[in-house]
Amino acid sequence: MPTASVNGIDLNYRIDGREGAPWLLFSNSLGTNLGMWDGQIEPLSPHFRIVRYDSRGHGASGAPDEDYTIELLGRDAVGLLDHLEIDKTFYCGLSKGGMVGQWLGANAGGRLEKLILSNTSSYMEPKEIWNERIATARTEGMEALVDLVVQRWFTPGFIDGNAAEIARVREMILTSPGHGYAGCCAAIRDMDQRGILPSIAVPTMVIVGAEDPATVPAAGELIAEGIPGARLHVIKNAAHLSNVEQPAQYLAAMSDFFGI
Repeated sequence: MPTASVNGIDLNYRIDGREGAPWLLFSNSLGTNLGMWDGQIEPLSPHFRIVRYDSRGHGASGAPDEDYTIELLGRDAVGLLDHLEIDKTFYCGLSKGGMVGQWLGANAGGRLEKLILSNTSSYMEPKEIWNERIATARTEGMEALVDLVVQRWFTPGFIDGNAAEIARVREMILTSPGHGYAGCCAAIRDMDQRGILPSIAVPTMVIVGAEDPATVPAAGELIAEGIPGARLHVIKNAAHLSNVEQPAQYLAAMSDFFGI
């Protein structure tokens, strides 16, 4: 897959979909890569020219061994748009990708047609939990975290009945560089975007998973209440990776909001 030189690193990206269609940029969660959006590509390809990328610290993108910030991750996304000469795009980000989306909405709103902030939060606490996770990722690697992460990302019924999909997600987590994961954990730990929400003027939909223990529905509700005119949508019978657990519901919500 091609790479873009952005902010001192190479970002791995992939383009799918119909040439000449409106652009749609997907941004991945903490601990995954651009493959987390595989289930959305085929049904959306007739309607969009789709860009996916591995966030800094993830997948095949550069992973400097340092603390990152949400602003830096947001500037990476803008840099990728600049590299591809994309003036304006639809955007969908989940978890960390939704945190990046909040920054983009407030700081680069002119580059966005519509914005989906999925299974995300504007503020995460307590910091001690993130410090522990950073230490584990750096010293023990992703093998020490993968089981806990999977249990929080999916409902028990989905884990029990979808072995192949769980194995695919586990592989994404296990192949994430521990230091890159830790760098993004630091960005989330230090983030507080509650104050920027009222400045987001882009048409926005906030998606929450009804059973999400990682970014609880109340966190999404706070975002929707803070962004003028934002729409809130609940994915039923889903935890954190709601696009993977309930792809039909997720696609319906996206299609309705994007008007396709």
